[in-house]
Amino acid sequence: MFRFILSRLLQSIPVLLIVIATTFFLVRAAPGGPFSAEKSVPPEVVKALEAQYNLDQPVWQQYISYMSDLIHGDFGPSFRYPGRTVNELIAAGLPVTAELAFYAMLIAVIIGISAGAYAGLRPNTIHDYLPMSAAMIGICMPSFLMGPLLVLVFGIELEWLPISGWGNTPGDKILPTLTLGLGYAAFIARLSRGGMLEVMTQDYIRTAKAKGLPPTTIVLKHALRGGLTPVIAFLGPAFAGLLSGSFVVETIYQIPGLGRFYVQAAFNRDYTMILGTTVFFAALIIFFNLLSDVIAVWCNPKLRHQYRSDN
Repeated sequence: MFRFILSRLLQSIPVLLIVIATTFFLVRAAPGGPFSAEKSVPPEVVKALEAQYNLDQPVWQQYISYMSDLIHGDFGPSFRYPGRTVNELIAAGLPVTAELAFYAMLIAVIIGISAGAYAGLRPNTIHDYLPMSAAMIGICMPSFLMGPLLVLVFGIELEWLPISGWGNTPGDKILPTLTLGLGYAAFIARLSRGGMLEVMTQDYIRTAKAKGLPPTTIVLKHALRGGLTPVIAFLGPAFAGLLSGSFVVETIYQIPGLGRFYVQAAFNRDYTMILGTTVFFAALIIFFNLLSDVIAVWCNPKLRHQYRSDN
């Protein structure tokens, strides 16, 4: 297991370096700059600002300087928030984004596993077709469409829930959570159904039925353990996707999270903020992918035996 984790970590290093280099040079190649949108600013002031942030140097020197700071964990100062660093902005927005992602994952797991297991235990019946049809709709509907629809129905027409904000009342977290979590619930439902269909045909399930065990015991103690293996492998990338994919949801509902900082940085050409958030999210995706792989290997005796044999 240790060699497996070490090999995955070594594989992630070049991936992260490629992400950093690609983002850095693409941002520099984009038209405009962080100070090009300033109004009525004399050219000498713009040159002084560029010199202050080392933007007057050649691009390759800027890249080397950025990498030397990044090694020490410094994402640099923000160009659009004077006096604040990217590290401070990430620390300010991350708790809100992480809370939103946690609630969305909770909704996705509860709804997805329940619907998928229910459909998998009753294949090719109306109890299978209805939840899987709803899951297919959820997969096909992006969050930038789901969000306005939920706002229109529950916020404007029915006036049940707030349509913006975060943390003012408990109700203002419901619509953003549903918008972000329902799409992942649809994926989890499909994976749960497939896993349950495969597990219910296994010999040990037939043995459990032959022993006369109650159906509830068979499902909860035997079938779910193996049937949820694909879901476990999906949860790591899904949580990373929830963290890094909340930009649209945070923008729709005016949530002061990290996603809004990222969107504003793209519009403002805030180079360091774009780079810092991109590198941070890339590291999170790599970490949660690794975590899900480790949990999947630990839960699967065959994979555990395989990696022990390789070692």
